[in-house]
Parts: sequence; C-alpha cells; structure tokens
Amino acid sequence: MNKVILMGRLTKDPEVRYSQGDNAMAIARYTIAVDRRFNRNSDEATADFIGCVAFGKAGEFAEKYFRKGTKVAITGRIQTGSYTNKEGVKVYTTDVVIEDQEFAESKKGNDEPESDHPSGSIGDGFMNIPDGVDEELPFN
Repeated sequence: MNKVILMGRLTKDPEVRYSQGDNAMAIARYTIAVDRRFNRNSDEATADFIGCVAFGKAGEFAEKYFRKGTKVAITGRIQTGSYTNKEGVKVYTTDVVIEDQEFAESKKGNDEPESDHPSGSIGDGFMNIPDGVDEELPFN
C-alpha cells in the first residue's frame, strides 16, 4: 500500500504548467513544510520540505486557491522517478502525487479569537432556539 497523509504550509505559490495537446491538463507543483513532531538535537523547530504534484482539476484548484503560507492537508501516494539534467547527471526525484487536498485552517487563521460567534449560537455551529418558539418553526 502506498498512502501518504500530510499537513503543512506551502513554501511558495504553486508552479503550474499545462500539458500540450487538445485536452490540456493542469500540472501544479508545490512544496509544503511539514513540522517534525520530535526534535532530538536542539530546541529549534524543524521541518521536512516535501514536493507535491497535482494533476487536472486538483492542479487547477491549487493554482486558483493555494498561496505561500497556506496551511493544507493532503493525501496521495509517493512516486519516485529520475531524469538526466543538462550537465548529463542523473537526478532522482521523490514526489507526493496528490489524490485529495484541502485547506487545514480558515482564512482568518489562528490569530482570531473563537468568541466571535453570532449571539445565540454555541461552538458546535448550531444556533440555540429559545423555548416557546417551536410553534413558529415550519418543520414541526
């Protein structure tokens, strides 16, 4: 089984190219910085920088909505490959091919307090209905 689940922040805006031919397909490449859970040698936070590639509609989505610093959660599979560069040296690659990608935080970010719910609502996303209004609701 080859399944990867990652959460991190984009290190820069996605680089998007389109394939040649009648049915051009978006190919978006981006790198996410994924914090390491444990830090053995120092007190500094460390991260792994993981290359990702999204094809088709996923590539178009990344091009339209993802920007540097965006926190994303992705699932996909690891794919390795190789090519020969201009100097004639064989270069080996490892990328995560995206199967699913989504935002991992709201646009506001984590700096906003969570107490900005409309009056009468609670943190679960549902509004409190005062007692005695049952007869006014259309779905009784």
